Order: sequence, then structure tokens, then C-alpha cells
Amino acid sequence: MGESKRWVQMDLLNDYHEKLKLEPFTTDGWNRTMLPTSLTSRLAPWTGLVLFLLLGTPLPAAEQPWQELFNGKDLSGWEGAPGIWSVEAGAITGQTTAAKPLTHNTFLVWTAGKVDNFELKLEYRFQSEHGNSGIQYRSHLDDSQKFIVGGYQADMETGPNYTGILYEERGRGILAQRGQRLTLDPQGQRAVESFADTAALQKVIKAQDWNQYIVLAEGPRLRHYVNGKLMSETIDHELKKRAVSGILALQVHQGPPMKVQFRKLKLRRIPSTSRAGSSEKQSPTAPR
Repeated sequence: MGESKRWVQMDLLNDYHEKLKLEPFTTDGWNRTMLPTSLTSRLAPWTGLVLFLLLGTPLPAAEQPWQELFNGKDLSGWEGAPGIWSVEAGAITGQTTAAKPLTHNTFLVWTAGKVDNFELKLEYRFQSEHGNSGIQYRSHLDDSQKFIVGGYQADMETGPNYTGILYEERGRGILAQRGQRLTLDPQGQRAVESFADTAALQKVIKAQDWNQYIVLAEGPRLRHYVNGKLMSETIDHELKKRAVSGILALQVHQGPPMKVQFRKLKLRRIPSTSRAGSSEKQSPTAPR
């Protein structure tokens, strides 16, 4: 950027400078947005708009709109196996019975598009003694008749071990365990570090009650949060097996009869200019 354009932008911001009584503008200490740090901090509610109008910079990820994925009434925008999925009390409900046990895992697929870099927020609960489910993302539909899906899965269960892990359905299996940060290099070699005790993380999960689940996928960096706690993190650089885009789906697992419910499903896209996987750290928005 030329010096003349920089000073024009500074002149345009002089009114804000005077009104907010900031220190004099200089070219020292400017951040990568070309705005003084003091100004961006004081203009937090309007920073994205100012950047866009003055610099042509895209709005940051935090300013991207939320998309509602479920209308609370019916399964519009979703497809799954008949007799398994329904809407009860304003929640997507997946249920199996002893009379008609599943012989394979099956999924309710979101039909309105694919996901790549995003933040997904929802609430889930189990209404059965046994339950095994998950959120598929950047995944692929392998059987459109049986609604069999493969790919990344944010796992959840009624048991004490797997809620919050990253599991790859029909792929590499368990990737990051709960409390782990896993890095996969381009050849698939694994480096694992522990950041939390899995038993301590289990204590934040409410049995037979609503829990908030957040999936944050930015480039190769995949994070799962439950009730505000980071459960697992994976940085997937494995060239032949990682996924950068794919479908979104919800799982009912084969096995004993179970009932799982989902509500308040929201999706926010993350622009390519905000993708992580580098040294930049982003966290999900506060639970709502």
C-alpha cells in the first residue's frame, strides 16, 4: 500500500480520533489491518464495517451471519431413513427400537449444501439408557438408500469415554481422544499431546439433559467443545486422507435401542481469509 493512500485513510479516521480522544496518529505500531490498535479496540462494534468501507477488507469471521439449520417443526432440509427420524417437542429425534434393530449406522443428512470452514453450534441429549451418536462434517454419502455416511465425526454417547472425541467414520477410526491434541503430518504420522484429563472433562457432560456441542473447523484444525470446554483438537495434514469439504449429518448408531435429540442447530461460515491452521488462535463464540 502506498504512503499517500495510507495517509488518506488516516485523515478519514481523524474524526473518530478527535471524538474518542485517542493518542495522535503515527505510522508506528500499526497492526496488519493498517489501523492503530487503540482505535480498533475502542471501535470494536464497528471495526468490521470500518475496515470494509475504508480498506476493502472482508468482515471477520465473528461478523458472519448465523444460518438456522432446523425450523423446529419438521425435517425440511434434511433427509434420512424413514421410521428412524422425526421431530418431537421441537427437536430432531433419532430413535431405534428392539422390534426393529439397526444392522448398520444410519444418518440424517443436511441437504442445503456442503461445509468446509465453519462453526456449528447445537444442543443434544439422549433419552435412553444406551446411546451412541455423532455429528458428521466434511463427510461423504456412501449409500443414498441406507443413508450411510463416512468422514469426520464429533462423537457423543451415554457412556464415559467418547463424547467430544474426533472419530473418522468408515475411515481412520479414532483420531483425537478426549483431552488430546493430535497433529497428523502429510504422511499420516501422529504426534499427540494431552491438554486435559478425560475424566475431568466427562464431568461437564449432563446425562439425560441438554448439552451444547460446538464444532469449529478451520483449515486442517478441527476442534470440539461441549458445554464450553474444549474436548479435543486435531490438526490434520495427512494429504491422502484429510477432508476439506463435505456434507453435514447426524448419526443414529446400530446396537441396543436408543433415542437422541438435537435442537438449536446453527451454522456460521468462516471466510478463507480467517482460516486457522497457522499460529492464529480462534475460539468459538460464547455459548447461548
